[in-house]
Parts: sequence; structure tokens; C-alpha cells
Amino acid sequence: MRRLSAGLRTINEQLGNIVAWLTIPMVVGTFIITVLRYAFSLNWIWMQEGMLWLHAVVFMMAAAYTLNRDEHVRVDIFYREFSPVKKAWVNLLGSVVLLLPVAGLLIVMSWDYVATSWVIGEGSREAGGLPFPFVPVLKSMIPAAFVLVALQGIAIIIDSIAIILARSSETRAADHGGGHADSDN
Repeated sequence: MRRLSAGLRTINEQLGNIVAWLTIPMVVGTFIITVLRYAFSLNWIWMQEGMLWLHAVVFMMAAAYTLNRDEHVRVDIFYREFSPVKKAWVNLLGSVVLLLPVAGLLIVMSWDYVATSWVIGEGSREAGGLPFPFVPVLKSMIPAAFVLVALQGIAIIIDSIAIILARSSETRAADHGGGHADSDN
């Protein structure tokens, strides 16, 4: 199970590293759009939409990476002082009760939205905007992002269970005179 967790974490880590490189064309593109608009009075809708969608892709595809790094927003008034076992319990319950159900719901709810975009060959609503297949490809990032978040949630669950079980076996060994264990609870 630990290998599965490590594999899931590796997927999100590698994808996060790849997605990070998309910030360079996003910044350069935004700079070019700004210069063209304000210095030369030139404006192309497809270019603006491209930067907007690229921005969305970076954030959606980096969500699981951020979760993998434990760098998401967390109100940790109590959590930061918890022992590793208590943190594992919070992560386990949070992933099972909140993360996986919400990720699953968003995958299911976005499925028809994305499928319809593919079926109708959706392009931009704006004249001169992004043509088919850009819009459906980009909309496909929505369920893909939440699949990655769900996979990261599974890795968190596996790691949390491993921490809880390891500490539990250490405590049992100490209770039977088989070793030393500090109380973590």
C-alpha cells in the first residue's frame, strides 16, 4: 500500500513540476497582450482567452500537487500543535469525509458539462475566440483535476493509516515490554 501511495504522490509531483513550466508562457503571454493593447492598440480575443484558460489550467492541475506538498490553505490553529498521530487522524477523516466525496461529486457533476462541449464541438462564444477543440480540451481539465485530487486523497489516506498503525504497534510493543514508546495521544 505504501508503494501505491508513493506512486500516486509521484504522479502528482511530476505533473506539478510540468505544470509549473506553464507559468512562463502565461506571464510572457500576458505581458505581450498588455504591450500590444496599450502600446499598439491591438487586441485579439483568442489570445486573451488563451491566457485566461492557461491560468485556469495551471491552478486546476496544480491543486493535487499543492495537496501533495501539504501547502494548501489550512486553518491550523490546533492542527499545527497536534502530534503526528493526531494529524494522521485529522488527515484520514478529512480525506474520507470531505475530500473524496467532494472530488467525486465534482467529477460527476462536471462530466455532462465536458461531454456536451465535446459533442457539440464547442468553440468560444466570442467572435475571434478560441476555436474547437480548445474549449472542450480545456473544460476536460475540470474532471481531470479532481481525479488527481482524489488520487492524492487516497495517498493521504494510505499514509495516515500507516502512521496510525505504526504508532499503535509501537504502543502495543511498549505495553508488552518489547520497547520504548512515547505517548503521542
